[in-house]
Amino acid sequence: MSGSQPPPPQGRVDPRSALWLLGACTALILAYWLLPLRRLGYRHPVLSWLVFAAALVGLTGLLLAKTTAVLRGDAKRPVVWLTFLIFLAMTIFAATYYVMAARPGDFDGLVTRLDALYFTVVTLATVGYGDITPAGQAPRLVVILQIGYTFVFLATAAGTLSRAIRASVETRSHRKP
Repeated sequence: MSGSQPPPPQGRVDPRSALWLLGACTALILAYWLLPLRRLGYRHPVLSWLVFAAALVGLTGLLLAKTTAVLRGDAKRPVVWLTFLIFLAMTIFAATYYVMAARPGDFDGLVTRLDALYFTVVTLATVGYGDITPAGQAPRLVVILQIGYTFVFLATAAGTLSRAIRASVETRSHRKP
């Protein structure tokens, strides 16, 4: 372990972790806004569904691994990782909706990437729809999948994230005289 530095004391923010999270989320959002996502979609349905499935399987594996590590007590930087993975889930679903909206009649009101991100956040919050609605069968299937994914995996990740933050705060408060 030569050259490595000890982790910061519990309850302190590691500046490298915060910078990593900021950089990773920035790279993710830049990729979302800049990649030519519409090369996928109804013109390449098999490839599109494979990419979507692979992204969800990979994300699920990472979420399960990090959540399990937190529950076992041996997670490294759980707040950073779980925050990033929740952000990644939002990006995957937003990109999927944006790609699906290119097919005429699949979405009403979803035209831009911002629309797709908005729709994803609204679906995550399950507060209802209004100006954007899934009209086609495939978009409705993905919305159902996202809601189920949110209830099972993202709610678990958010609860675990909350637990990790609470443990860090409790550790810090016990140290004060």
